[in-house]
Amino acid sequence: MDKKQIKRAIKKNVKIAGEKGADFKKIAVKEYVKIKKEMDIAAKKVESYVKKNPEKAAVISAAIGAAIGAAVTGVIVAVSKKKK
Repeated sequence: MDKKQIKRAIKKNVKIAGEKGADFKKIAVKEYVKIKKEMDIAAKKVESYVKKNPEKAAVISAAIGAAIGAAVTGVIVAVSKKKK
């Protein structure tokens, strides 16, 4: 292959890659919109539940916070033990 053939092949592949990238972007945007709608619906349901059951929501939130805190603490302890 000479330089001209290489340059043509590169340009062709760059064009193909650009087209594929545009296709992937369209797909990603559609999925984003779909997920955003689902998250908005879920957020409205959560908001409604919290308004109707503030005490339960507070307890659930505290439990989730405690669980996350315990998990993070466990990871930190495990990592610090590995370093020693």
